[in-house]
Amino acid sequence: METFQQIIEGDKPVLIDFYATWCGPCKAMSPIVEAIGKELQGQARVLKIDVDKNQALAMQYQIQAVPTFMIFKKGQVVWRKPGGADKFTIMQQLKQYF
Repeated sequence: METFQQIIEGDKPVLIDFYATWCGPCKAMSPIVEAIGKELQGQARVLKIDVDKNQALAMQYQIQAVPTFMIFKKGQVVWRKPGGADKFTIMQQLKQYF
């Protein structure tokens, strides 16, 4: 099984959705994140990370609000957006890193 570090250091851009199960806006964003994952299958990776279950990772990346979206390219954070975002905005950001 791949580690988080191996995934974000890969060749494909990685969209991370830092969320919490109790968060209303996170629930609203979930279908959008899933749609992006299906649409960009093979071109980008999409991960959802529960901040309550992965507190060390949330602290490492200073997640202070959920949802927070981040895009990694070759291990580097290239985009970060706390709060919700529409599908078009996220897709445009991801496509810059193909």
